[in-house]
Amino acid sequence: MGFSEKVKKAVGIEGGFRDTIMPMVGYNSASILFGGAGHIISLYFMSFLTEVEGLNTRQAGLVILFGLVWDAVTDPAMGLITDRTRSRFGRHRLYILLGIAPVALSYFMLWNSFGLSKLGNDGATMTYYIIAYMFFSTAMTIVAVPHTAMLPELAPKYFLRTQYKSVEYLVNSVGMTSSFVLASLIFGYVNMDTLTADTRPRFALMGGILCLFFALPLIFTFTSTREPSSKNMPLIPLDLKGFFNEYIQVFRNKAFRRYFFISLFFMMCRGFYNYSNQFFIRYIAKRWNRYNIITTVAGISEASAFPLNYWLTKKYGKQFCGKLLTPVVIGGLALNLFITPSSPSFLVYLAVIMFNFGFSGVGFVATNIQPDVTDVDEMITGRRREGVIATFSSLIKKTVSGLMGSMTGFTLSAFGFVTGKGENVTQTPRAIRGLRLTYSVLPILFITMSALTVFLYDMTKKDHEMIKAAIREKKINGFASMTQEQKAVCERIAGHRFEDMWIGSEQPAAAVPQEQ
Repeated sequence: MGFSEKVKKAVGIEGGFRDTIMPMVGYNSASILFGGAGHIISLYFMSFLTEVEGLNTRQAGLVILFGLVWDAVTDPAMGLITDRTRSRFGRHRLYILLGIAPVALSYFMLWNSFGLSKLGNDGATMTYYIIAYMFFSTAMTIVAVPHTAMLPELAPKYFLRTQYKSVEYLVNSVGMTSSFVLASLIFGYVNMDTLTADTRPRFALMGGILCLFFALPLIFTFTSTREPSSKNMPLIPLDLKGFFNEYIQVFRNKAFRRYFFISLFFMMCRGFYNYSNQFFIRYIAKRWNRYNIITTVAGISEASAFPLNYWLTKKYGKQFCGKLLTPVVIGGLALNLFITPSSPSFLVYLAVIMFNFGFSGVGFVATNIQPDVTDVDEMITGRRREGVIATFSSLIKKTVSGLMGSMTGFTLSAFGFVTGKGENVTQTPRAIRGLRLTYSVLPILFITMSALTVFLYDMTKKDHEMIKAAIREKKINGFASMTQEQKAVCERIAGHRFEDMWIGSEQPAAAVPQEQ
């Protein structure tokens, strides 16, 4: 067995280089952006706004809050736009190309106020960063929603999707790690510099480098993926009521609801943890000069869990790794409750390792089940609505994460947390309690809720293959011949009576079921 075959076997990829590996790598090149851009924001953006640009934690929270409110508008709109796009490039692929320039420009703007903050007008500075963050959120929406929507069509089979998602996981890690290395070299990797107004040029340099690093891989994603033309695709008339019904109808899918809450609680946990991490390392652990090293350990820990997660998924199903590793996450978060400036360094690193290694398990579940939910939706409605489903993947990753960022800022402000005074600031005991709340207590609560929802998600590989076969038969013959036991499985997964779904009705493939 050659080296390439050994690598393919280790990663779990099956098939030839040209017909399987290249499309996987090409499609997932965009994950350098999705993994890296948000990672750098979660590591540095709150500190940049508060310690460098002079905003307080409440103002920094408002910057992120406005961005996520805007996401709540643009993401659902983009989901319907991409599903209804007629193009020779396909419904979704064109937007990868159109998003390249907005992604690059908006990411650069996040780290450079072009001298505005030097004027000392905090209101104007906050307004600028609200606009910049909303622009970046829009650019990400243009790319992320169609990209996620493409996968069910590119990878129609159950474990082929797992292979695509495994490569996505790896490329995400590459994006996170490589962008972090670039950023940390600018700020001092081994001995992290104290962030002050004097570090503004370094943040501008970081923004200039990373905006190209994140945007350019989208070119490869566009050129290496293929979608069938949608120029002659029939469109169902849509008005404002129909717009809202599209999204209301998705929540009538029980499999989707469970996926949604797994992902929601997962990102709530991660959002609070990530946005509090920089403050915890600086003001509780008192190891800010080792921030970049600690972050490196975190990234290695999460990436090292991939082989275990993939093996568990292949052997025991897509839910098992989340069930197994959640206690490890909780143990790491609980350990942080007892860390003080005098704690041994190995405890700080142990907590980081436990959290990130364990956290990857629930994340792997949420990532892998999302494409399957699209097929359940088709079983219910008779339509492929990848864009509508993908909207919620994007909305959860960006909007919920952003909401936790703003809530972190508001919570810390309410507890009297102080920033922007360099090394001389001393936090009150009340402020420290607020930070422990956002860094440990709330993440424990939300990761527990996510894990409990994982136990409720019960679609198996066998179930999914049966659903796909029934959909194919329905499209060819106008009906799906299923046993009573199979019908019961469909009802259990979808949360609908069999005869009320498209799969059990006399409606043709393009029909829209009547509202119940």
